[in-house]
Amino acid sequence: MHLHILGICGTFMGGLAAIARAASHTVTGCDANVYPPMSDQLRALGIELTEGWDASQIECQPDMFVVGNVVTRGNPLMETILDRNLPYTSGPQWLADNVLHDKWVLAVAGTHGKTTTSAMLAWILDDARMNPGFLIGGIPQNFGLSARLTDTPFFVIEADEYDTAFFDKRSKFVHYRPRTVILNNLEYDHADIFPDLAAIETQFHHLMRTVPGNGLVVSNGREASLERVFARGLWTPVERFGGTNPNGRAEGAGGWTAGEADAVGHFDVFFNNALQGRVKWDLIGEHNRMNAVAAIAAARHAGVPAGVAIDALARFENVKRRMEVRGAVHGITVYDDFAHHPTAITTTLEGLRAKVGSARILAVLEPRSNTMKLGVMKAALPDSLAAADQVYCYSATLGWNAAEALAPLGDKARVFDDLDKLVSQLVADARPGDHVLMMSNGGFGGIHAKLLNALRQHYHEEIV
Repeated sequence: MHLHILGICGTFMGGLAAIARAASHTVTGCDANVYPPMSDQLRALGIELTEGWDASQIECQPDMFVVGNVVTRGNPLMETILDRNLPYTSGPQWLADNVLHDKWVLAVAGTHGKTTTSAMLAWILDDARMNPGFLIGGIPQNFGLSARLTDTPFFVIEADEYDTAFFDKRSKFVHYRPRTVILNNLEYDHADIFPDLAAIETQFHHLMRTVPGNGLVVSNGREASLERVFARGLWTPVERFGGTNPNGRAEGAGGWTAGEADAVGHFDVFFNNALQGRVKWDLIGEHNRMNAVAAIAAARHAGVPAGVAIDALARFENVKRRMEVRGAVHGITVYDDFAHHPTAITTTLEGLRAKVGSARILAVLEPRSNTMKLGVMKAALPDSLAAADQVYCYSATLGWNAAEALAPLGDKARVFDDLDKLVSQLVADARPGDHVLMMSNGGFGGIHAKLLNALRQHYHEEIV
């Protein structure tokens, strides 16, 4: 089958393209912007790419057009497909029909932590020699790629609540029909498509309707929103995680719990008050401990004993852009992180603070997501950035006044609409021992490399 994928350079659609190619389909595709690294990855797979939405692309005569949710009505290629009644489907629907239909699908859903938890779960299964397929919205460093297809029954997928396509406004995850589901958390997000939290809860309720009775739901027991979802209907056993006290033992009914981390990040894992083992790794933050116990629980449902999963996590290398160290110059360490929601910003900063102690943290934020651009959560930003010593906000893409929103932080917050000026200020302010944390769900204009290069030049000139 020849597939022509519209929006192929997105993380999900690019992963789908790689899976389709691995399944011996002919794959071509287009996007508004075709650039590395995704373009290089796709071309290395033999996938021909076209930049733009020119209607002449129908002349490649594919058997199916696979439409990403970046495509809207008015798109010239899509309008021609509609006018000529050519066959089209969404990415999630194609994946469900052609890949997932005979798989044991392990889906990871929630507002935060989907990518990291999916990567943990895929790695645990892989380390247990179960050779899972996967499609993840990032690049797990244990694998070096975001998607793969295997001939085993197991498939791990990052289950996004964002809508499927312009013609299918259900959440993507409704198509996947998982047997094992992790629900990490549920907060308000995606203000461009959901009017309120209740609307997102409805989509999670729809997901619950697709999970079989012999499946398993692994759910964050701290989330009242998820309990509201279950109150609307639940047909599947649930194992909850997240309850913890200082000695690490479960409170109340038990479930999966994580003990407090020691000085190097190691922690004990309990199930119904029984010790399962000790995770020995160097990841930081309570959010990662919660991600870990959720992944251990889901892997156990698929047949991996908890002790085996715990041992596997000692070799887990995390996902690119999750507190990833991009470099260090003259004792100044530069990190890249995907955090863009106030809750994720808070947990990321708290995790870094736990790691670096009293050292200075310079937090650099690009509020780039659709929700942030709309200003829906701007009032929550000052509190989310409280753990930073200095805050720098890049506001060029915003329609609201970032300086006004960050005013409660006083002198420790500065706003820039020019990336070069922001870099220059960071070079002037940073000093040996500082930790510079970049947070954005986009490329942030290559600021990481720009800052590292500027720091190298600055200290070289200073030494000379």
